[in-house]
Amino acid sequence: MFITLEGIEGAGKSTQLPRLCCWLEGLGLSVLVSREPGGSPLGCQLRPLLLDARNRDLTPESELFLYMADRAQHVRRVIMPALAAGKVVLCDRFADSTVAYQGFGRGVDLEQLAAMNQLAQAGLSPDLTLLFDLEPEVGLARARARNAHTGLGEAEGRFEALELDFHRRVRQGYLELARRQAWRYRIVDAAREPDAVFEQARAFIAAALAG
Repeated sequence: MFITLEGIEGAGKSTQLPRLCCWLEGLGLSVLVSREPGGSPLGCQLRPLLLDARNRDLTPESELFLYMADRAQHVRRVIMPALAAGKVVLCDRFADSTVAYQGFGRGVDLEQLAAMNQLAQAGLSPDLTLLFDLEPEVGLARARARNAHTGLGEAEGRFEALELDFHRRVRQGYLELARRQAWRYRIVDAAREPDAVFEQARAFIAAALAG
């Protein structure tokens, strides 16, 4: 099973990912945890280019092509082999992030994005997508506080530095994707306490596994 976690900055995906992994392993399942960008050796080289707040000269088109390169390598070299080996793959962000951020956020044509994603994904689509939904004001405050605490404000804060309206468009993009593809989307209330968020996410995955 291929499970993706999506959401705006500060929605809590990174907090819940290891907890969900431990729970799944406790069920006796083999789990691969990955992320985009940075889920492959090539992706690890691309991640700083995409997330460094000091990289202000990156055009929307260049940003998009870098994300697609990261995804194409990630799918073929990491995700597909793991699924073929019978593993559950938990991935922090996937193709929906590109649609939400570069499409709804940046304004890149959605039909062009769909065609590019189709090529990069090689026909692979998540079996389940958990959307950690949160008001952008709350998410940005969380993300900026986290970056300040960890010292990642410059190294991985390029999107956190963008205006609030951008993040509002991203959130609305995610909600629109969830409406269009309700068969695989489940919305998690990320405004609640971490334990409650985990329980809701866990229940969604348990239902999918049993389905």
